[in-house]
Amino acid sequence: MPSTPASAAAQAPAPATERALPPVEKGVSEALAVARKKNISGVAYDLNLTIPAQKTEPIAAVESVSFNLRDNSDPVQLDFKAPTEYLHSLTVNGQPVAIDHRNEHLVLPTASLKPGRNVAEIRLRAGEQSLNRNADYLYTLLVPDRARTVFPVFDQPNLKATFTLALTVPAGWQAMGNAPVRDSVLNVGSSPTKQYTFAASDSISTYLFSFAAGKFTRVNRTLNGRAMSLLHRETDPAKLRLSLGPIFQLHADALQFMEQYTGLPYPFQKFDFVSIPDFQYGGMEHVGAIDYKASTLFLDEGATQDQILARSNLVSHETAHMWFGDLVTMQWFNDVWMKEVFANFMADKVTQVAVKNSNYDLKFVIDHYPAAYGIDRTAGANPIRQPLANLQDAGSLYGNIIYHKAPIMMRQLERLMGPTAFQQGLQEYLRKYAHGNATWPDLIDILDARTPADLQAWNQVWVNQPGRSVFSYDLKTSAGKITSLSLTQRAEDNSERLWPQLFEVLLVYPGGRTKELTVNMTARTVALPQAAGQPVPSFILFNSTGLGYGVFPVARQLTGQLAALKNPVARATAYVNLYENMLNGQVIKPQELLAVYRQALTREPEELNLKLLTGQVSDIFWHFLSPTQRLAVVPALEKDLWAALQKNPAANSKKLLFKTYQSIALTKPAEDRLYQIWQAQQAPTGVKLTEDDYTALALALAVRDYAAPQPILPAQLARIKNVDRRQRLEFMMPALASDVATRDAFFESLKDEKGRDKEAWVTAALGYLHHPLRQATSQKYLPASLELLEEIQLTGDIFFPYSWLQATLGSYQTASAASTVRTFLQAHPDYNPKLRAKLLQAADDLFRAERLVPAAVEMTP
Repeated sequence: MPSTPASAAAQAPAPATERALPPVEKGVSEALAVARKKNISGVAYDLNLTIPAQKTEPIAAVESVSFNLRDNSDPVQLDFKAPTEYLHSLTVNGQPVAIDHRNEHLVLPTASLKPGRNVAEIRLRAGEQSLNRNADYLYTLLVPDRARTVFPVFDQPNLKATFTLALTVPAGWQAMGNAPVRDSVLNVGSSPTKQYTFAASDSISTYLFSFAAGKFTRVNRTLNGRAMSLLHRETDPAKLRLSLGPIFQLHADALQFMEQYTGLPYPFQKFDFVSIPDFQYGGMEHVGAIDYKASTLFLDEGATQDQILARSNLVSHETAHMWFGDLVTMQWFNDVWMKEVFANFMADKVTQVAVKNSNYDLKFVIDHYPAAYGIDRTAGANPIRQPLANLQDAGSLYGNIIYHKAPIMMRQLERLMGPTAFQQGLQEYLRKYAHGNATWPDLIDILDARTPADLQAWNQVWVNQPGRSVFSYDLKTSAGKITSLSLTQRAEDNSERLWPQLFEVLLVYPGGRTKELTVNMTARTVALPQAAGQPVPSFILFNSTGLGYGVFPVARQLTGQLAALKNPVARATAYVNLYENMLNGQVIKPQELLAVYRQALTREPEELNLKLLTGQVSDIFWHFLSPTQRLAVVPALEKDLWAALQKNPAANSKKLLFKTYQSIALTKPAEDRLYQIWQAQQAPTGVKLTEDDYTALALALAVRDYAAPQPILPAQLARIKNVDRRQRLEFMMPALASDVATRDAFFESLKDEKGRDKEAWVTAALGYLHHPLRQATSQKYLPASLELLEEIQLTGDIFFPYSWLQATLGSYQTASAASTVRTFLQAHPDYNPKLRAKLLQAADDLFRAERLVPAAVEMTP
């Protein structure tokens, strides 16, 4: 309860004038955001933060927030989600004011306000929920509504503001913010400090305000006439030598592409970035100070093509955000997907240009389709655009639908309109709403004027509703010729919806000859007149160019002729189609598909396809085979993978095959081989293994309780030189302990919010805690894990609730585990619908395994 004198006033009935406003309630309601936008403008923040060297000491803050008020007849709510005792004093327009802090809001009384310019000055202890403090560095991560956890703020995207920041940090620390450093002063004494004063930022949304400070190394480069700075903590000489050049070049290339595509120059004062160990996301598009996960930026000699492409995509994604999201920002977080879809859409285009010999169409299929289908096939599927009543729930909007289905939708839209009209529409949108806010309907209106297609109707099913089509076909032949070919689509949920879309089908003939036909699926059933008269094919491959969306039929003949498909995109769509049909219990069973893939392992020459293929092999092995089936097939599967590794000439493909071998190894000879590789640090011929790879190998051996002469994980810990990577392994070790009591204690520690601080560490550890080989003793954690979900949604970052669920449930296949999920949902009939959807998404493989795995025997300790 509040302990200041103002707390008594806070509990008194609100005056009549205030009751007419949106109530003072937790979070940031849409109603409050709308009311504030009508009344408040010209917001500016001036922040002075003093960060002690000791993580346990509080951060002192002095804040000045100024704003124009159209009407001063009602109180003004500043958002502040921290204890009331953190607020030390408040002055409004030069006059002291009693602190009225309730339901996560600092309320400024009407008597202290005036029409026109107002200034509130606040002395406080900064909230630390989103300051990500570590022993010798910290960084902000304030999306979607976490600025309010640090200081009082109007935390809504359409009240853009300038930020003037001063940071006092320990001497020797580096600092970076949204704006250039205006001045830095070293203060000597018993505890030397350095004060960084930054210039006023550009006008930005609160979730984009950012700074990082700590023991970082600064690297400066100038490319294409633009100065850029990087802060990092990497110590591996090989990673530094091989990565620094590409990191800066990728940013320069992405900037150049975006300026050309949009017709607008880079719109902000500076362009810098920070590499952070175990950052919660791949990256975050803070204006002038992008944050990245260090492991994605810094690669070494063992980097696969997929990792190189992922780095390019990540850099391009965050750079594209400078235009889509930062320059033009959504009005409200129900349109958060807009900035993400354009960032991904542009990133795919940039990578096509920036990375030599990259196959854009292939990468698009592999990146987006499995991830989008992984959500859209579930009972928890959500539309791309979702309603949002309160910003505190905005984190639940994020996920694979906006990151992976939306780019597929956008590519369909570009194809429908034509690339030129589409690009011109985007340029008009950026010019019209630059430095402001816009909605998806605003963009649709602009695009709709540039095409004869009915985008409003198209938008309704693609953007505003979840799900996907299931396709079937009717082929009629006579005298060795096709007389008619038609396709029919239905909604997977058996509703009446139709997804208008363009895609190709491939008629495949003996000897590798093919004929490709385009389908314009504008109705429930569409005939392909161009097929008439063509010879009868051996089989038809649907969605051969990887542009359509849905569950496409597969022919039995396909399983024996995958190698005959010369186009790698066609093979990728074949793998995706086979897997989706298997999951739906159609055409092929898991064990049969695994047998098909075992043959394909030695025949697939394309590295990206091999990544897709080996991922599906591991998923089938662990998720959709019973323990008995696993033990029966694993000797041959290990042999096939090792043979494929020996045969494949490409180093990166060899590494993918080795990683899959490491994933599925269960026999004593295979485990012995892995141990010898780890112990001697001698990789198989042609495979490059790095420190990170040997750590992963040590973890794989530990979860198998491999009986080594000396404990494996402590030995691996001693080999690691980088302090951040050492700390990560130290955190994870209890989750892999051979004794159950230690694992029990680790899980108990996760019930405390502080035990979940490093979310990337937590989800990695949970994957081992709930590994199929440990589930006999870990299934008991499931009820408590589900009960923690609501708290995790409130205390964790945006991706953590789903990551928590996926790492917890993702490998289970037993009826009792499925029953635990159903029992939880039945016991919580009024559960947060967005969290309920996340749970159904994460449990989908579990529910499918119930149906697909033959009489799976419950594991017992």
